Amino acid sequence: MSQSIPKTTKTWRVKGQNGFDSLSYDTQATLPELGANDVLVKLHAASLNYRDLIIPKGLYPFALVDEVIPGSDGAGEVIAVGSKVTRFAPGAKVLTLFNQGHIGGSLDQLTAKTGLGGVIDGTLRQHGIFNENGLVDMPTSLSYLEAATLPCAALTAWNALYGLKPLKPGDVVLTQGTGGVSIFAVQFAKAAGATVIATTSSDAKASALKKLGVDHVINYKTTPEWGAHARSLTPSSVGVTHIIEVGGPTTIAQSLKAIKLDGIISIIGFVGGEAQEKEPGFLDCLVNICTVRGLLVGSREIPWLTRRCLLWMRLRRLINICGTRNILASWPSKSIKTRMSACPVKMSCQDVMSECQVACEDFISPIICTSIPIPYRQEQTLTDTYIKYIHTIQK
Repeated sequence: MSQSIPKTTKTWRVKGQNGFDSLSYDTQATLPELGANDVLVKLHAASLNYRDLIIPKGLYPFALVDEVIPGSDGAGEVIAVGSKVTRFAPGAKVLTLFNQGHIGGSLDQLTAKTGLGGVIDGTLRQHGIFNENGLVDMPTSLSYLEAATLPCAALTAWNALYGLKPLKPGDVVLTQGTGGVSIFAVQFAKAAGATVIATTSSDAKASALKKLGVDHVINYKTTPEWGAHARSLTPSSVGVTHIIEVGGPTTIAQSLKAIKLDGIISIIGFVGGEAQEKEPGFLDCLVNICTVRGLLVGSREIPWLTRRCLLWMRLRRLINICGTRNILASWPSKSIKTRMSACPVKMSCQDVMSECQVACEDFISPIICTSIPIPYRQEQTLTDTYIKYIHTIQK
């Protein structure tokens, strides 16, 4: 042991699946005993993903345990280590790995059940105890706030572009929306010399995407048949090489129209909700002769690759930052749908940002980043719950 270990910590738990009222905040949670292979981390930043919003609502399709601590992404400082720990020492800056057991290779049935914030207690707490194999070194070029957005979004984007058939210069990548995975995919793709086509819902978001280097932007509201249009933007209209598919049932049909022969569609999420029309079937994949690949973040091997890429390119996570005392007071639900800059923001990195990213300072320790998908942006329940949440952590 390296330092004295606190006996209690502050933490959130999901006590049920009846909506956001199922969230419970404990200021005196007992900290588990530090095992021989464990690392005690003081979490300086955590981030929320789409799954963290649907778990309390009972909509998450994967394994869960009762009263789990939510949150899958976190960045912090090592406070103490167990007697057999060899990978980290006190003072090290670390990131959490989403699937704690996914060290390398392909995901299997066992490692798929080691997800933080679902089966294993997550990052929405002041201190966390993790097995040393479930942590990676934090990139030294990033702040805690920036680094906390990497574990799920950056790894997923990297896995989608390099995990099966590595992206190469001249390829064409199609991203959907302005969420975390899509924004990272844009940056990785442009750094690799690829052409990027992005879909979005507004001119304001289109402008932001253009500033990020996106070559072509398609407004899917004014161009509902965006798949054919995206194909027409590729050389000789052969189609797109990689598609970052985050919409799910509502967008997969158009993705199949955009993909090139032997292209890859990476199925990452379902933020678009349920399809209103018949979904594509087996023959659609066969006719396109493409690979439709589901993926769940990535292994511990990928963070090392991502870290080197971030250090080399000096990429930055594009985040809006708002203090917890004003973020929701000036965050009416109508404005959330159109742009996140409706709340008073302190810009981080540069003046272009993902409209889906907002960070709150002075979280339990001390920052939380949120990515609010469209289906939840208009729910007053979300706003009310987080107002109560902010009032709680101010006490």
